[in-house]
Amino acid sequence: MNNSEQPAIAKPFGWDFVQRILRFLLPFLFRMDVRGIEHLPDRGPAIITPNHVSWFDVIFMAAYNKVPPVTFAAEKWNKVPVINSLLRHFGQAIFVNRGAPDKQALTAALRALRAGRVLGVAPEGTRSHDGVLQKGHDGAAWLASRTDALIIPVAVWGHEDVIAGHWLRLRRPHIHFYVGEPFRLPPEARATRSRELKPYTEMIMHRIAAMLPPERRGPYG
Repeated sequence: MNNSEQPAIAKPFGWDFVQRILRFLLPFLFRMDVRGIEHLPDRGPAIITPNHVSWFDVIFMAAYNKVPPVTFAAEKWNKVPVINSLLRHFGQAIFVNRGAPDKQALTAALRALRAGRVLGVAPEGTRSHDGVLQKGHDGAAWLASRTDALIIPVAVWGHEDVIAGHWLRLRRPHIHFYVGEPFRLPPEARATRSRELKPYTEMIMHRIAAMLPPERRGPYG
């Protein structure tokens, strides 16, 4: 089944209201440079692959996505009251045990994609903190190769030191939120074994890096 044949994705209660609030507030808090959001999908199977700098990534993704993506969250947040409820409700979170491949989480992600959902996966696996792109992990490429999901690269930067570096100095940080052209892995990727996924991970990472300034591209410069 291709994307156009998939049913519309149901939104959690309150999603549209929260999104309207975020879009109203963001221009007051940041100087937003937003490009390419027309590429964000309204149905799946699709995988949004952003770089990961800080918790603000989640806010920007929630503000501009057409539908709420299923997201991964570290298992530690499942033990934090309120946050775990928000992640489950609005992020439809799949909680992941860090440090080793989590087969249960990958199975849940596969199930979501095959049901026509949109999945958010940060290929770096963890935050970079300084905004410089890190080496990518193979999770996004593995999921895309098993589902023929559309991949939508996203590059975000300018929010590495929002509070101390900007707000406490009464400055609005200049945030760039760029969405690239969607693409699919080549057909031969479907027969690729897990240990041979690196070229496809590199393909995804280079698409993200191409939208970042040269000094932030890290190993993909």
